[in-house]
Amino acid sequence: MTDMPDLDPFDATALRLTVNLAALADNWRDLARRSGRARTAAVVKADAYGLGIEDCGETLYRAGARDFFVAAASEGETLRAYAPEARIFVLSGIWPGQERTFFDNDLVPVLASEEQLAFWMSVLSERGPYPCALQVDTGFNRLGLSVDEALALAEDVSRPTSFDPVLVLSHLHSGDTHESDGNRRQLDLFRTVSAAYEGIEASLSASAGIFLGPQYHFDLTRPGIALYGGKAVTGMDNPMRPVATAQARIVQLREAKAGETVSYGGSHRLTRDSRLAIAAVGYADGYLRNLSGAGVPLRSQIPAGACGFIAGRPVPVTGRITMDLTIFDVTDLPAGAVRAGDYIELFGDNLALDDVAAAAGTIGYELLTALGLRYERRWLGEDDV
Repeated sequence: MTDMPDLDPFDATALRLTVNLAALADNWRDLARRSGRARTAAVVKADAYGLGIEDCGETLYRAGARDFFVAAASEGETLRAYAPEARIFVLSGIWPGQERTFFDNDLVPVLASEEQLAFWMSVLSERGPYPCALQVDTGFNRLGLSVDEALALAEDVSRPTSFDPVLVLSHLHSGDTHESDGNRRQLDLFRTVSAAYEGIEASLSASAGIFLGPQYHFDLTRPGIALYGGKAVTGMDNPMRPVATAQARIVQLREAKAGETVSYGGSHRLTRDSRLAIAAVGYADGYLRNLSGAGVPLRSQIPAGACGFIAGRPVPVTGRITMDLTIFDVTDLPAGAVRAGDYIELFGDNLALDDVAAAAGTIGYELLTALGLRYERRWLGEDDV
């Protein structure tokens, strides 16, 4: 048997994801500049929005981030090795049985309820002083102490001296919609809370809030989606560099006649003789079924489905997306422009993440965080681009 050449797994895989770490670092620097006097953190929850907490975390740390936010203690434990001197805040707080993970990895719990506060006070009574953060709900009705609870806690002279919050934070429910009156209402409430915690840092703005202006920045901003190239504000051009490019291999090209149907349910009937490219990606890989060109209820509201990009042009998804396969119509490309084995871009440098997401009636966050395990990943540093 002859020896087979060793191929780079990235060149042999059916699905691949390129993560441009240089663009990620540039986006953080851009957001840090826009944050003015406020320090700029980095939100790396959900495996850095699907792009890899290890590589993304290390890149952001090298770029200058010294405050990070994760959703779970396990994420903070992973990140600690890549951000050795950073403050790492855990947004889900702390629960019984997690104390060792927090203390061994120097993680800061974000406390969001009276129950968490009570547990934390009991922990401090045994361990002594340890930093925490307080989340206050200013109108989201998600996580956080109420404004009244937060103000009462600030004025409680009986609270133990070992209780040592280092940050008070809240979250805007409509930061991506600049004309929303809710932003100003939340800002006013948060100002009241932050004033009650004089000498303790305050943070209100995630990605979208940074663009609302300096009055929303306080001491620390917390960008997430904008770091990864996503659009933070509705109705505004996205100034962020794309970070992620997803591609799928074309498994087969086939000819189909006018009048024939395509994919499950025969939901798309061809009106011309067509050339179809079948790509090795489906909803199991986060390429959502709602991106289908036909056969899903969303198409009655948003007529056009997604496109791929290949041979220098966008090409539409045809019929329903299936678990592992998607069909693209490449009829309008020159003969021979696409071959089996070529890769088609799903989103990235040529197809904006949020434009693709809009075709599914969703947002870029969902596309990124839904990326499956079958993508072979490659991270590009500044020396690679």
